[in-house]
Amino acid sequence: MAPLPNAELVQNSLQLYRYLLRCCKQLPEENIRQHYRHAVRQSFKVHADEDDPERIRQIIKRAIEDADWVMNK
Repeated sequence: MAPLPNAELVQNSLQLYRYLLRCCKQLPEENIRQHYRHAVRQSFKVHADEDDPERIRQIIKRAIEDADWVMNK
């Protein structure tokens, strides 16, 4: 399963959140979709107070890499 196109256009946390939830919609089974949607929401809650732009870029890059891995799994 290929990741969604335009991952390179994700520039901020809201765009990342939407991208990851759209990735979840492509997963084959409902219980897997629910698991990853929950994980995405929890991660956003954990990092909600992050204010360092470099750290935010690192988080976005890592989240997209992780989403690609999940989609190809």
